[in-house]
Formats: sequence, structure tokens, C-alpha cells
Amino acid sequence: MTRPRVGVAVLTMGDRPRELRSLLDSVANQDEPPTMTVVVGNGTRLPPLPEGVTAVELPENLGVSGGRNVALDVLRESGVVDVVVDLDDDGLLVDPHVLRRIADLHQDDPRLGIISFRIADETGFTARRHIPRLRAKDPMRRGYVTTFLGGGHSLSMRMLDETGGWPDEFFFAHEETDLAWRALDRDWRILYEPELLLQHPRTSPARHAVYHRMTARNRVWLARRHLPALLVPVYLTVWTALTLARDRSATGLRAWRAGFAEGLRTPCGRRRPMRWRTVWRMTRLGRPPIV
Repeated sequence: MTRPRVGVAVLTMGDRPRELRSLLDSVANQDEPPTMTVVVGNGTRLPPLPEGVTAVELPENLGVSGGRNVALDVLRESGVVDVVVDLDDDGLLVDPHVLRRIADLHQDDPRLGIISFRIADETGFTARRHIPRLRAKDPMRRGYVTTFLGGGHSLSMRMLDETGGWPDEFFFAHEETDLAWRALDRDWRILYEPELLLQHPRTSPARHAVYHRMTARNRVWLARRHLPALLVPVYLTVWTALTLARDRSATGLRAWRAGFAEGLRTPCGRRRPMRWRTVWRMTRLGRPPIV
């Protein structure tokens, strides 16, 4: 296999110009630089960017999924990118070998569709939610997984050509799982590689006002879009129980209930249930598609 050409995509809402510049500098300082870097302003004007960075300013906020699909289109049309690296605009590549290592991994395994980075704050701490497996005591344990981290990952263009891109209608929350399930059902592999580090400040996803509603709605859509009919009620029951056990906020639970109802009554996109063979594969990887 010829060496994959790696491109970088960054989505921003324009509220972190200093962090964005630091991230772009860390991308430029890689010992194997990207063939193309695209920054998408999601409903915002962009600050001045380094020379050679492609800027795209969207007139409205299309959400995480929509904004990343715009970046994918630009990278695909360039014809110089085989692997896309998505990075959060407030992240930082502290190791100069990240992009070279990504190219190595994709070159060595043509069926490697997705690589998930390790995300840690400036002290080296990795939050539980940033480890894409159920048994998550050791963030340094490498291996194949069933989902990936939105803040730092790579995607094979060949895989995207087979699976399609990000689910525009999701806007925000669980768009990674939707893409991961489609990839697994088409026999692509997802690797969690903790040596690939994105330094990122410690935050909570609940800081977003729409978090509870979008999380509930999109979980229902995931089940309706991708699970065999027998597993849909199991998946939704398990996640309802987990939510009630974890979330003590009356405001959050009200928003969650509204999102759950919205997920049941609104169109979820095309239904294409995964094969039972994929269910078994995910189970062997340690995370059956019910939790």
C-alpha cells in the first residue's frame, strides 16, 4: 500500500482564537506535516490563519456533524488526502510525531478505518468518558474498540466512501457512535491508540445548553437507525436506567425526557440495521450494542 496522505480538519465557533492558533502551530510543527489543513468557521468569521491553511466560513452553525462534513468535502475535492484527522480547536498536539504515526498505522492495515486518540489534560489526566471502552481503568491500554473520541481521531477516506460521512441531522452528540457502527458493519476496524495524544483542557459535555436533549434524542435515533429490532427496546431501557441512576438534576432530566420523546416521534434518517454478525463482533470487543 502506498503511504497515506494525511489531512487535518478543525471546526471552530470563533470563541477560542488563541487556542486555535496554538493548535495550528502544533500541526505545522509535525515532523510529517499534513498535505492540507482546513479550518471551518461554524457560523462565524475566522481570525487570521497561518499561511497555507484553507479557511471556510459558514453563514450558519451546522453543528459538529454538518461542519465536519463541509471540511470532508473540501479535503476530498482537493484530491490530496487519504486520511482525515479531526481535532478540537482547543486541543494541542504536544508530540511532533502524531501525523507520521497515523500514516504508519493506516499504511500497515488497509482495513483500519478509524484511530481514536487518547485525550488528556495538561496534567496527563484522562477522564473516564474519554476512554472508548467499558473497562476503562487504564487509559494506556491499546486495542480495538467499538467507538471513538470526537476530539481527536483519524478517518480513512476509503472507509468514508463506503459508509458515508457524519450524520448531519444529529447536529451534536453521538455522531461518532453513528459513524463507528456503520464502519464496523462494513468490516472496518477501530483502534484506540493511547500513544497518540491530544492535550485538551478538562471540561464537561453538559456545559452545552442542548446536551441533555441532544443526548437523549440521538440515542433513540441510533437505536432506530442501526440496531436489529429485538435490540432496540433493550438498548433504550439500559440507557434510560443508566441516565436515571447518574443524573440528579431535575432540569437535566426534564430536557432528557423531552429529547427522548423527540427521538421517538421525529424522522431518524434511513434505517439500516446492523448484521447480527456485527453485534457478535462488538460483543467480543467488549461492548455489545446495548450499553
